[in-house]
Amino acid sequence: MFCSKCGTNVTDGAAFCSACGQPTAGPATIASVPPRPVTGLPPSYAPPVFAPVLPSPYAGFWLRVVAHLIDDLLLGIGIAILVLLGVAMVGIDSIRSMIEGMKAEDFQMPTSLISAIIFVSLASVVLVWIYNAAMESSQHQGTLGKMALGLIVTDSQGRPIGFGHATGRYFAKIITGLIPLGIGYAMAGFTDKKQALHDMIAGCLVLRRT
Repeated sequence: MFCSKCGTNVTDGAAFCSACGQPTAGPATIASVPPRPVTGLPPSYAPPVFAPVLPSPYAGFWLRVVAHLIDDLLLGIGIAILVLLGVAMVGIDSIRSMIEGMKAEDFQMPTSLISAIIFVSLASVVLVWIYNAAMESSQHQGTLGKMALGLIVTDSQGRPIGFGHATGRYFAKIITGLIPLGIGYAMAGFTDKKQALHDMIAGCLVLRRT
C-alpha cells in the first residue's frame, strides 16, 4: 500500500504514513448493532412459564369405592368361614331339630345356638377391625383393596400411621355410617383433600401411591 500524498510505501495496517504523516485508510471496521427491542411490550414483561399439570395426589371417591368392594369380597369369605365354624359348634342335627321345633308354642332357642351367634358376631367384628387396622398400619399402608388400586393411608402430614391411629380411623367409620344417605362417605368426593368424615375425625388422608 502507498501513501496517497507522498507515494511512500506504507506497511499494511499502519494508521499513518511514516514519511509525511498522512492518515491511511486502514482496515474497515464493522460496528456492532445492538438488537432492536421488541416494541409494544412493557419493560417488566417476561414470557409465561407453563408448569406441567400433575394429577391430584388424593384418592377420589370412586377409587375408594372399588377398593372397598374388593375388601368386602375378601372379608365376606372370612366371615363365611366363621359362620361355618359356628354351625360346627352347634351341629347340623341340632340346627335341623331347632328349625322343626320353631312351630311349637313353647319353642326356646338352644343355648348352644345363642352362643354360636354371639361368637360369630364378635369374631366378625374383630376380623374386620384387625384386617383394616393391621393392613393400614403395615408397610403397605393399605388394605388389599387399596393395594390393588395403588392407594395408601397416611396421617394429615403424609406420614405412615400406627396401629392405634388406624384403629381410631376404623371405629370412626361408625360415626360416618350414622349420617343419612351415606353423606359421610360421599364427602370423599367433594372435599378439598378427598376426605370422608372418618378421615377428618382421625386426621388421615387416602393418597395415590407415587
